[in-house]
Amino acid sequence: MAEIVVVENKRAAGDLIAESIRALIESKPDAVLGLATGSTPLPVYASLARSFSERPLDVSKVRGFALDEYVGLPAGHPESYRMVIARDVIEPLGLSPANVHVPSGDVATLSTAGAEYERALVAAGGVDVQILGIGRTGHLGFNEPSSSFASLTRVKTLARKSRADNARFFDSPDAVPVHCITQGLGTILRARHLVLLAFGEGKAAALAAAVEGPISASQPGTAIQLHPHVTVVVDEAAASKMVNLDYYKYIWANRPAWQTI
Repeated sequence: MAEIVVVENKRAAGDLIAESIRALIESKPDAVLGLATGSTPLPVYASLARSFSERPLDVSKVRGFALDEYVGLPAGHPESYRMVIARDVIEPLGLSPANVHVPSGDVATLSTAGAEYERALVAAGGVDVQILGIGRTGHLGFNEPSSSFASLTRVKTLARKSRADNARFFDSPDAVPVHCITQGLGTILRARHLVLLAFGEGKAAALAAAVEGPISASQPGTAIQLHPHVTVVVDEAAASKMVNLDYYKYIWANRPAWQTI
């Protein structure tokens, strides 16, 4: 079962996860981080940036792999995930750009991009900790409902709801790309530690399904139930639809003194 941690707010979530990632880097200077985009992981990146500023740490060897990328956006587009990762992660954390990888959304190379990204992940030794959000459709990365739990990095068609959710980042809803390249659920499940964040009532149904619902390709988030080390960090609103919420809080409150996430 996943470890469910209910926190007061987004900053508390960011601080908790950031401290765990810092400890990982201290013990493994060339740690491999799985990087999610969107608004959900921003508190983690902000807390890490504060931590590195207040207590400097050598991150020159830290490596990163983004979950996904839009297909067909021109190079340098501000909402391409390559640019988002540079803006939200590489620059504030002081990571080496050469060590951070994003799947290629170049239409000309799509036929080989997924396999190439898989090879790069394997060559790096795999992801130590994968940061995840969850979409209202239950998607992880851009693995929409019906995605295989064995799927690897590949091109996917975005659901209408996912495009609508991301429209706020673009000039118009029609400007949101229809296709993406995303790590598969099978790829994500290879990471050694999954950290899933969710905030707000809008994520409550998808989160409850992911943690407590039957395992189903119709709910990609349920793939986390197949992983041996999952930490779910949420606020009260996102946790509100989980049936066993009181038990999860009890477990966390009574964890062994040595236990971290």
